[in-house]
Amino acid sequence: MIIKKRCAWCEKDDLYRDYHDNEWGKPVYDDDSLFEFLILETFQAGLSWYTILAKRENFRKAFDNFDYKKIVKYDDSKVEELLQNEGIIRNKLKVRATISNAIAFIEVQKEFGSFSKYIWNFVDGKPIDNKPKTLKDVPATTPLSDAISKDLKKRGFKFVGSTVMYAHMQATGMINDHVEDCFVRRN
Repeated sequence: MIIKKRCAWCEKDDLYRDYHDNEWGKPVYDDDSLFEFLILETFQAGLSWYTILAKRENFRKAFDNFDYKKIVKYDDSKVEELLQNEGIIRNKLKVRATISNAIAFIEVQKEFGSFSKYIWNFVDGKPIDNKPKTLKDVPATTPLSDAISKDLKKRGFKFVGSTVMYAHMQATGMINDHVEDCFVRRN
């Protein structure tokens, strides 16, 4: 039996391994998926990514499959409904940020044609491969994540600090931080 060598952070259980093997670090160019990751990363701020992954389906149901065109129309009663939903992170600031981020997301689409064109422009349309040897070589932020964070905040986005944006770049494949002996790197 061949054992797959993975990035050490994902060996907690099958949920993490599946996410690592099938999603993390794979380039995402679809606006709907980019918005989903942006919202999940927003809720992750200050929490573990595992917590968010475990609640991902609950978030999907609660936020209309991350449909930003519906989310922009959320009113106070919808916010209260979300704050009562035990299946998600019930943080009023993050719930409200989801609505304002949906509004800002649509504005970026109008300006650039798609959010994908906007965000991928920061890396000239192709992933950056950091080729880390170990997890210790993987930063939490970079000057690039600082710049993206600053630009998003200028455009009205909330909960998009540099750490959140670096994690977003990793999740959506803008950055490849699979360690050198990870099987995903060789595939």
